[in-house]
Amino acid sequence: MTMLSVERVIALHDHLIAEWHRNRNLDSGVADPFLALVARQHAANFELWHIEDEARRPAAADAELAEIKRRIDTTNQRRNDAVEELDRCLLQELAVLALPNPGALLHSETPGLMIDRLSILALKIYHTREETCREDAPEGHVERNCDRLSILEEQRADLAACFDALWTDILEGRRRFKLYRQLKMYNDPALNPAIYGKVPK
Repeated sequence: MTMLSVERVIALHDHLIAEWHRNRNLDSGVADPFLALVARQHAANFELWHIEDEARRPAAADAELAEIKRRIDTTNQRRNDAVEELDRCLLQELAVLALPNPGALLHSETPGLMIDRLSILALKIYHTREETCREDAPEGHVERNCDRLSILEEQRADLAACFDALWTDILEGRRRFKLYRQLKMYNDPALNPAIYGKVPK
């Protein structure tokens, strides 16, 4: 874990996206415990991507959209829970090394949140690359998406470099992060007024 490799995370993201598009079986089969958590978090983003595509179908009926919205909320909750689990796992491993250093500079974005961003970028890259190969695309479409793909790949490389720098700083005691709870309210019947029936004044 101390040798956490962002390259392995990115390679896993790309591999799983291609595999899941082939067979739609979201079981990753990953043996490494931490990478299995990465895969679980990635699967939630994969599902969200395609559920949200469904929500934008022009012919979708109102009843379908309501059902899709509930699926989005449930899947997004899984996504956020998985981010927290990634950070919890990392903090448990670091605690064995008496890290993070409590006197170090606090970093606001956690490794788990950065992995979530890498996951979303992997999905954008995969689907943008698909658009560069469309034979039925209108004029200029392929060129625009080639430009977009270049930007996305640069963004992912930048984020990966930032992740590596943060992890090195954490291991060397210069930076720290905390477990930030998302504390989503909309899925909790006790906290969402639309569910528990509170009428706004």
